[in-house]
Amino acid sequence: MKFFSASIVTLFTLLSSTVIEAAPPSFPALEARASTCNTASNRACWTTGFDINTDYETSTPTTGVTRTYSLSITEVDNWTGPDGVVKPKVMLVNGKLQGPTIFADWGDRINITVTNNLRTNGTSIHWHGLRQFGSNLQDGANGVTECPIPPKGGSKVYSFVATQYGTSWYHSHFSAQYGNGVVGTIQINGPASLPYDIDLGVFPITDYYYQTADDLVEFTKNNGAPASDNILINGTNVHPVTGAGKYANVTLTPGKRHRLRLINTSVENHFQVSLVNHSMTVIAADMVPVNSYTTDTLFLGVGQRYDVTIDASKAVGNYWFNVTLPPNGFCGTSAHPAPAAIFHYAGASGGLPTAPGTPPVDTLCYDNTDLVPVVSRTASPGNFNPSPNNSLPVHLDTSGSPLFVWQMNGSSINVNWNKPVLQYVIEGNTSYPPSENIVSVASNNQWSYWLIENDIDAVFSLPHPFHLHGHDFLVLGRSPVATPAFPQTRYKFNPATDLSLLKGNNPTRRDVTMLPAKGWLLIAFKTDNPGAWLMHCHIAWHVSGGLSVDFLEGVSTLRNNLPAADKAAFADNCNKWNAYFPSQDPFPKVDSGIKRDSYLY
Repeated sequence: MKFFSASIVTLFTLLSSTVIEAAPPSFPALEARASTCNTASNRACWTTGFDINTDYETSTPTTGVTRTYSLSITEVDNWTGPDGVVKPKVMLVNGKLQGPTIFADWGDRINITVTNNLRTNGTSIHWHGLRQFGSNLQDGANGVTECPIPPKGGSKVYSFVATQYGTSWYHSHFSAQYGNGVVGTIQINGPASLPYDIDLGVFPITDYYYQTADDLVEFTKNNGAPASDNILINGTNVHPVTGAGKYANVTLTPGKRHRLRLINTSVENHFQVSLVNHSMTVIAADMVPVNSYTTDTLFLGVGQRYDVTIDASKAVGNYWFNVTLPPNGFCGTSAHPAPAAIFHYAGASGGLPTAPGTPPVDTLCYDNTDLVPVVSRTASPGNFNPSPNNSLPVHLDTSGSPLFVWQMNGSSINVNWNKPVLQYVIEGNTSYPPSENIVSVASNNQWSYWLIENDIDAVFSLPHPFHLHGHDFLVLGRSPVATPAFPQTRYKFNPATDLSLLKGNNPTRRDVTMLPAKGWLLIAFKTDNPGAWLMHCHIAWHVSGGLSVDFLEGVSTLRNNLPAADKAAFADNCNKWNAYFPSQDPFPKVDSGIKRDSYLY
């Protein structure tokens, strides 16, 4: 199996490189604080009273620093992409397909002004993986925590404290806008579970399509998911046929240990990544520090992140960083199935690597559920008994038009942009429409257990990367890993046999994990963060078709503790949106509202 094609690469491509984004000049304000603690030999330390063992859900440093950013969302016709292909339309953040990185330190306040300069679309920006503890109104889920920001110059300021640290990303939650380019990365500095010398920064990987996301979601209403046309690594790649464009190029310093922040920002594809002749040591999954472990390959589902370290201990040279799609087809497909980036040792000559590497062992779209968080949590899954009150079945309805409609907990979500769920909460109105697919949970600081099961009777079943807003969740267990000879080893959860598969003592904890095809997944989250929190499949085509529920947690506590200024900003934005839509908007809403672009032209 070939992992690259050198014959098509021009001299320009050979000599080109990409630069991993650096923090803005204002960022080093706290270097003096960190310089005597968080050093290359002791990254576990952060500052007085705070280190890798601090429970970041209960204790956050107070830095007194505010990081200020401005994001402008624009729309461009006939745009030439990084691999030379002209796309009919894109949506950009500050003029780029991949918006600027949001940098902060643990404990900083982050203020981000989002201005919507699109022609007709609303927008909202979700800060993926950030718990928004006590700040549900800043979550950025239109139809749930806010009305969309109206186009033609509408703006909103998102403001929240970085109570967590690690690697994440932001994206539009209005339809499939993030598939059109409304996406960026987040780096919040804090302690780490392993020493390292150099932080290489964020390294996003995404599927890339030459058609607009709007056309693609219309296609997926009645067809299977399309193959991506390319895979972009840190915003770039070569065209698989013409060779136009350039590979992402990362420089390693010989003898040094490097931290790399991997992010899957795809709309549909899951990846396995590997660096030829090198191993990676995992130190965090999503925004949860873990006890370090070393591996030759990593599986990243849509929305997942891994912080890894790489020792530059091999011969000085150039090495392929391979991003592969497993051959089983359930993880996604691409016209460029094995794209690569170049990891270049300082001092090596230019040019392409010569060793292509070997395909990694197929994980069959299963992620790693043996991660051990540094900060421990314990639940009691032995007390769990499945019932309609704690089960969330996943079903693909193919009985009507459109052909493919996704359901969770018996129905498809269909949010109302004009009246978000939080408006009901603010008004004290409990007549929530069934289309909001609300699941009510008490705010009692207890573990809430949820069994998610794929449909064994569906025409076909797929793995789903489930993401929960507002919480990290414990991955207590799932149906056993399939094998090529026996792809599905277990279907429905059976307490008599499956309780022994569960782990309650410090299990894997993260904000995205994979539901196996025709399998089950048991998670738990602590009901300590009142709010309206979506839980959805992060494949854009699936959530656009309704695959989501909305956990409404601690309604009275939420209503009684919403800051007056936040409620005023909420009302102001909704008033402006409602003045625009539907009276001035020429296009109707035709989908769930949280991941399908219902109108662009």
